[in-house]
Amino acid sequence: MTGLPLDDAVEHWLNWCRGERALAAHTLDAYARDAAELRRFLAARGVRTAEAVTAADLSAWLVDQADRGLKPATIARRTTAARQLFRFLAREGLIDADPSALLSASRGPRPLPHTLSEAEVEALLAAPDPATPTGLRDRAMLELLYATGLRVSELVGLRRSALRDGWLLVRGKGDKERIVPYGDRAATALRDWLASEAAPGPDNPWLFPTRRGRPMSRQNFWKRLRAYARAAGVRGRVSPHVIRHAFATHLLAHGADLRALQAMLGHADLSSTEIYTHVARARLQRMHAAYHPRG
Repeated sequence: MTGLPLDDAVEHWLNWCRGERALAAHTLDAYARDAAELRRFLAARGVRTAEAVTAADLSAWLVDQADRGLKPATIARRTTAARQLFRFLAREGLIDADPSALLSASRGPRPLPHTLSEAEVEALLAAPDPATPTGLRDRAMLELLYATGLRVSELVGLRRSALRDGWLLVRGKGDKERIVPYGDRAATALRDWLASEAAPGPDNPWLFPTRRGRPMSRQNFWKRLRAYARAAGVRGRVSPHVIRHAFATHLLAHGADLRALQAMLGHADLSSTEIYTHVARARLQRMHAAYHPRG
């Protein structure tokens, strides 16, 4: 097995990520792109088998990534992909030693996520026209997105069977289920949508189908959200993930527990949730500077 071609080694690893780890499709796509970049770099150095890869090869690849001006977060993700690839190959006995063992996975300081104020969110949620079937559906989707902090793929893929009295049963990353509550405003918007003539019939399992009866694509929802943001006068970049950030930031600002927020967001690691404490802290610092007499 020492002559295992890199292409085959990567394919083994991606199949394991897909089958055993049940990673989300977009994560698998990112890992596949990262591995393809690594293979191209190694091929240019004459390295074509997994066993032939050395720590010096991988270090040179990371230096090349930095020289090309890639963002630190991108380099960190590619470092993680390389470490997981070679760790898997070594564990499976496909290579004798892991050449990535000494690579650093540090990503440096994390940028604060872009979010919206509570007033901007209110304007955005009021943008759909509830007098139209599409407006009823879109208002319910926006209200639910802000009420739960779902990922856009989770929102557009919701089935009616996920809907409970005041909470959702969500299947997220890694095919893991979590319970997410929602409030009265979202519940009212959902009832209005499901009571309308345009709502899905009993034979349609989707909560928010398009006119063709199929789930809305992520791209379609993103475009609709952007149009509503323009109509509401909300400036700057607005995406489903920005609404997710707003959900988390506003909950934390009003006293939510960080562990509860982690559970609702579906974060496997608390460190992913802790970024929102920095957002809240930055907002408090600006408020102090603006209003304290010695600010």
